[in-house]
Amino acid sequence: MMTSTIFLSLLLALLPCVQSEITLIQPEAETGHPGGSLSLTCETSGFNLGRSSMYWIRQVPGQGLEWIVYYYSSSNNNYAPAIKDRFTASKDTSNRILALEIRSVKIDDTASYYCTTAAFREWTDTGYPWTAKMIFGSATQLTVEPRQKSIVKPKLSAFYPPKSSSKDAVQAAVCLASDFFPKDISLQLAFGDKPKANVTRPSVLKPDE
Repeated sequence: MMTSTIFLSLLLALLPCVQSEITLIQPEAETGHPGGSLSLTCETSGFNLGRSSMYWIRQVPGQGLEWIVYYYSSSNNNYAPAIKDRFTASKDTSNRILALEIRSVKIDDTASYYCTTAAFREWTDTGYPWTAKMIFGSATQLTVEPRQKSIVKPKLSAFYPPKSSSKDAVQAAVCLASDFFPKDISLQLAFGDKPKANVTRPSVLKPDE
């Protein structure tokens, strides 16, 4: 009986070391626009999200990995100074999801975002775990793009030359197109009810002017 009791106690002591395979699943890509807001998500399994320290790390194209968030709970977290006023992490433990909300999105936020956690595989003599390795999600590629402007029809103004009594005088009518987008425009010249030519010219005035 004593042997069975010791064996059971030993088994219970070892249970914290036994872990399922840790997985962190992230959407492949997200798109944002300057000034807007968005949320990145990371679905977790194989460990207790509510009792685990989580991290967000990003990699800007052509640069190294950059730590931006440590998150355990709403009262125990830390943010990189450059993003702390715009980024907020959170946990949805019922659905096992770690989220990162980004407000006032900037072009510079374009990067690959990784959710990560620590996997404890080794234990010290005192019972405290050493971190053997970090587990990374597959990364979400966030691309921040300027908002596309809507098509704006041009304002047209026609200017006609004064009448001349000379038969040899060269006269020209002027058509001014302004306040349009996109910046290229196709104009059709017509005399009476018959079109004479199609003319495509780049804009002289900028669309915002």
